[in-house]
Amino acid sequence: MIKKTTLLLALSLTLPFMAQAQEATIRKNLAERIPAFTQIDEVTQTPMPGLFEVRVGNEVLYTDAEGNYLLQGSLLDTRNRKNLTDERIEKLTAINFKDLNLKNAFTITRGNGKRQLAVFEDPNCGYCKRFEKDLQKINNVTVHLFLIPILGADSEDKSRNIWCAKDKAKAWNDWMLNDSLPKAASCNTDALTANLEFAKKYRITGTPTLVFEDGTRVPGAINAQQVEKLLTR
Repeated sequence: MIKKTTLLLALSLTLPFMAQAQEATIRKNLAERIPAFTQIDEVTQTPMPGLFEVRVGNEVLYTDAEGNYLLQGSLLDTRNRKNLTDERIEKLTAINFKDLNLKNAFTITRGNGKRQLAVFEDPNCGYCKRFEKDLQKINNVTVHLFLIPILGADSEDKSRNIWCAKDKAKAWNDWMLNDSLPKAASCNTDALTANLEFAKKYRITGTPTLVFEDGTRVPGAINAQQVEKLLTR
């Protein structure tokens, strides 16, 4: 019994050092061989023996214990019918709804407005226009719309004119749904600057990007049925 206890104690002390050594080896070899991997954010053991997750930003890849091979794709748990890669990325990209500064957004309320959704959009984004048409089908929701002009100078002009309009929601809908250009306007646009800084911090690089109350973040234009499903969840 004493020998078994001693062995377990020895293993508990040795395993962390082995894991650290493996991580150091992976970091060293990948950094030497692939310049993009000089800044690895995290190396962790996966549930699959001998396979390690390598995280760079929100990108997840997999490698062996020595960094000799690199895999890009999804790791599936067939026993529990889970996509472990999708679950990991969803967790990495989640945004706490409380971290959103709603003062930097304008709101559009439909029905009782009980459910909440934040959307980051550029007025010159074609996918955003398609998404806005689908969003009209969703009821009982408050949409917090954050303007992030990332598609050029014209996006900056349109965002300013919409943000500075007397009725921001109307100016937005007139443009996105009816192609009616927002009238020239000027005001304090610190909110737009703050939105761009937030987008940079959370690596929001495309529009539309949706953030739901539970923190789920969805990049890209999804249809009304998908939005409804996530709002209900």
